[in-house]
Amino acid sequence: MNDEDEKTIVCRCEDIPTQEIIDAIHEGYTDMESLKRYVKFGLGPCQGKTCILLAAQILSRETGQSLGQIMAPTTRPPVDPVPLGFFAKGKEADDEK
Repeated sequence: MNDEDEKTIVCRCEDIPTQEIIDAIHEGYTDMESLKRYVKFGLGPCQGKTCILLAAQILSRETGQSLGQIMAPTTRPPVDPVPLGFFAKGKEADDEK
């Protein structure tokens, strides 16, 4: 570990440094979902556009997992079913009302 890791900010929205992520990984948060929930990165206004990949790279480096293993998508279907016609209508259908 070097001084640069302590000062480098991974999540600018939430002001989370690299060292905080590394510490959480060493505490046992070794998958993206639990790491994100524990450290709270990716929850600011940018919704993780920059910090998710940076955190994944740190997790990969610290655990030896590949980015492919770490970045496996989590699917979250809608709570209530949404008819496909809802998506197909588009802007024109809304203007006709």
